[in-house]
Amino acid sequence: MHTVRLITALALAAAAATAGAQQGVSKSEIVVGSIQDLSGPIAGFGKQTRFGMQLRVDELNEQGGVHGRKIRLIFEDSGYDPKKAVLAAQKLVNQDKVFAVAGHIGTAQNLAAMPVQFSKNVMNWYPITAAREMYEPFHKLKFAFAASYYDQMRIFAPRLAKEKGAKKACAMYQDDEFGLEVLRGAEAGLKTIGMELVEKTSYKRGATDFSSQVQRMQAAGCDFVVLGTIIRETIGGIATGLKLGFKPTYLGSSAAYTDLIHKLGGKAMDGLYAAMTVQNPYLDDASQRVSFWANKYKTKFNEDPTVFSVYGYSAIDAFIQVAQKAGPNLTTDSFVKAIEGMTFSPDIFGSAPASFGPTKRQGSNESRLSQLQDGRWRLVTPEYVKP
Repeated sequence: MHTVRLITALALAAAAATAGAQQGVSKSEIVVGSIQDLSGPIAGFGKQTRFGMQLRVDELNEQGGVHGRKIRLIFEDSGYDPKKAVLAAQKLVNQDKVFAVAGHIGTAQNLAAMPVQFSKNVMNWYPITAAREMYEPFHKLKFAFAASYYDQMRIFAPRLAKEKGAKKACAMYQDDEFGLEVLRGAEAGLKTIGMELVEKTSYKRGATDFSSQVQRMQAAGCDFVVLGTIIRETIGGIATGLKLGFKPTYLGSSAAYTDLIHKLGGKAMDGLYAAMTVQNPYLDDASQRVSFWANKYKTKFNEDPTVFSVYGYSAIDAFIQVAQKAGPNLTTDSFVKAIEGMTFSPDIFGSAPASFGPTKRQGSNESRLSQLQDGRWRLVTPEYVKP
């Protein structure tokens, strides 16, 4: 009888200990999940983000980890589909028992996955999207790092339209929350200089033909076009315009700030403007530290790094800094407490300073403007601009 009671008591104690344990944290490791597009329309970004994250994790683990714990990354593929993102989040949270989801790519995908994570107290760390929903409305488990698409467009659409002496402005955007955020920001910004969009034309996520959209903007006589586009839609829209003799000034968000635009679109992409929050790391960068990092990345993965490689690398680097400050007893609560009041200095890639607080979940709201010139992104505004 006593033996049965003892076994029962031990079983209950073990269950209680397990219930009290922090998911995703053991004596030797911290498990971090990430949802990427590895097979869909922005798979190029997904791969680059994954490589950047892996590089920083490998560096850390070689040095012994954080308070003796190594980080183990688990990647899931959403194919840029919100429904698949939900399934990926369910697997990471319930099966892999991750401590956090970091660097999840895509606006609609994050919005679909976050409720799954938050129901199990799993934070959404540095998602690779600049939608305002990544930090609004406030939730203690939301942590975003960059200026929103809305603010990027609110700053630069009126500034560039005025500088170019634009008469008629149009917008071509992806028919989802990402595209709508770009559109809303452009509308709000242009309103400050007394301009309205004379044509707004959208396309479905994954579309490849943009002739009808371009023809509508051309018919409206637009000389300034805001692009709520990513890779192939940016290239497709501009290339289609050139075939039709349509040559407005194009302005994209940070989603269009990628080396893939000119690598895939060629010389025709020169002249495109895009808002950005951190510089593309070129192998021959003027900064020796960036050049060293870029060549280290190329040696490891046999391809040039990109701004998305930097997003992934920086997301893990910031995570490490907070986990270090949180101390040996790492829990979601100790991590959240550690970041509230933290300030991150500008990194080697030229990011803006970032800070978080008890009610502040967006690291920075500053951005800069860049332009493609001779197949290379060049800064147009050396200083960061606040909305």
